[in-house]
Amino acid sequence: MEEYPRTLTEMEEQFRTEQSCRDYLFRLRWPNGFECPRCKGREAWTTNRDLFLCRRCRSQISLVAGTIFQDTRKPLALWFRAIWYVVSQKTGASALGVQRVLGLGSYRTAWTWLHKLRRAMVRPGRDRLSGRVEVDDAYVGGRAEGGFGRTKGQKALIVVAAEEEGKRIGRIRMRRVTEATAENLQGFVCAAVEPGSVVHTDGWQGYSGLDKKGYIHEVSPVSQQPKKESSLLPRVHRVISLLKRWLLGTHQGAVSGEHLDYYLDEFTFRFNRRTSRHRGKLFYRLLQQAMAVEPTTYSQMIRHIRGKHHRRHHIW
Repeated sequence: MEEYPRTLTEMEEQFRTEQSCRDYLFRLRWPNGFECPRCKGREAWTTNRDLFLCRRCRSQISLVAGTIFQDTRKPLALWFRAIWYVVSQKTGASALGVQRVLGLGSYRTAWTWLHKLRRAMVRPGRDRLSGRVEVDDAYVGGRAEGGFGRTKGQKALIVVAAEEEGKRIGRIRMRRVTEATAENLQGFVCAAVEPGSVVHTDGWQGYSGLDKKGYIHEVSPVSQQPKKESSLLPRVHRVISLLKRWLLGTHQGAVSGEHLDYYLDEFTFRFNRRTSRHRGKLFYRLLQQAMAVEPTTYSQMIRHIRGKHHRRHHIW
């Protein structure tokens, strides 16, 4: 399909009505025509409630069921404007900014929408990194004192992989981990990097054994090098530096540890598409993935957070 608006004016003109939004989502969900998720029937009627009635099994199917738009009470046109705003901000969008631009009645609505969209920023079945890949772990968060080695108080530990493209950085992957153990670090590498690739790390013992998992493991022990670690693994440390700046700049450090993974997903989505010349292409991709991601409610998003106000539990 790959049909998308190039400018804000084109977007507003193309999606002026709910029906135009529904037609676009229909083509994203069923590019080859309607297909019943229950019986795989290809013919359906539309009911007065905008549901599809399968001719074969008589099931009623909602266009947005099983997507991030499920059960929304807001117009799809408003969602489309929100998505355009999110992808058009090169450094990202805050919940306060979304609330103000869209005129939403509450901060909670804007915050929930952004987290729904962050969940859609990970494409199901995406390709793993390949070639030569730098991998390292780092801490993000406040100025917690104490700790030693790979343990730093209350800070959040993340592990990052960055493809080498000459002297440049290719695609990236990142994930929060609880500890810098072999199980966590190598588990990340196996999920993020294609076997047969060259994986370049420092000499931390948690990376030992990658060669037995089908990787060519290149090690640069920091203690045996006169250079700083950032110069031994320059690409991955550049990514970590940009991530920290983004979290402190765009989000003012107001990121809870419980939701850090989703901010990492957003940063990855933006970084891997940083060379895209058309914001409309990102708009299309995010909408496409939003139709393939299971719905999540606000209650589900905050169920693991203690306390009454989730915004208080920050890593900074």
